[in-house]
Amino acid sequence: MATYREAKCRLCRREGGKLFLKGDKCYNGKCPFEKRPMAPGQHGLGRKKVSEYGQQLREKQKVKRIYGVQEGQFRAYYEKADRTKGITGENMLSLLERRLDNVIFRLGFGASRSQARQLVNHGHFLVNGKKVNIPSYIVRKGDVITVKECKTSNKYFEALKSTKPAATPKWLEFDLDKLQGKVIALPERQDIDSQIAEHMIVELYSK
Repeated sequence: MATYREAKCRLCRREGGKLFLKGDKCYNGKCPFEKRPMAPGQHGLGRKKVSEYGQQLREKQKVKRIYGVQEGQFRAYYEKADRTKGITGENMLSLLERRLDNVIFRLGFGASRSQARQLVNHGHFLVNGKKVNIPSYIVRKGDVITVKECKTSNKYFEALKSTKPAATPKWLEFDLDKLQGKVIALPERQDIDSQIAEHMIVELYSK
């Protein structure tokens, strides 16, 4: 799978808003987007008016970059959401939120989704007692995510226990002392970033 290896802050500038791809750096004064909020490149300040198609395309690119998925994966999420009963856009966002790497990020195990993805890839977590090292694994209601017992003494997780826990979405439950999270409900639209205009992505793929 292709991996983006350039400066991630350029992606925020290209999409015209913070995508929170760099963890703590995105929340302090060191964020490059706050210093240079225009699109990258010599013509960043002189962008022409974007067409309707261009706006839809940019919205799709923004969401792909937020969740760190490639085009093939993203299209598959849309098609699965379209086959599921309910509102297609909301179904698609729910699937993206339920990716294991995103759940690990939401629980506060990782400062960013990319760090959470790396932790999953390295096999640090169990889902319902079974090792899962696939970042795209879709969790279900009732699933319990824990750090492997042999990893709990790792310096990273020991340090995590002494930090103030991040705000946990209401569809998740987190026990910092046990390093354990649980999916207590499926994410609803109000639980997901309000800056995403999912209807534009649906319109793009529906053409």
